[in-house]
Amino acid sequence: MTLKIISAEKILFEGEASSVTLPGEMGQFTVLPHHASLVSTLVSGKILYKSGTGEHSVDVAGGIADVDNDVVSVCVY
Repeated sequence: MTLKIISAEKILFEGEASSVTLPGEMGQFTVLPHHASLVSTLVSGKILYKSGTGEHSVDVAGGIADVDNDVVSVCVY
C-alpha cells in the first residue's frame, strides 16, 4: 500500500509500506493492505511503519489519517 506522511513544512515519507501503526484518538491502530476505508484523528505519539528498508517511526503531536483504496494519507503537526 502507499503511505504518505506530510506536515505543513515538508513530506516526511512517501512510498510503499506493508503496515502502518497510528496513534488514534480512540487508541492505537494498525492499517494493513486492503484495509477498509476510514478517517481518524490522531493524538500525540509515534507513527510506526514497515517499508522495504525496515521499520521506521515518526513522532507526531497530532493530526488526521485517511485510508482509502490502499492509500494511507497522514497529515501531521
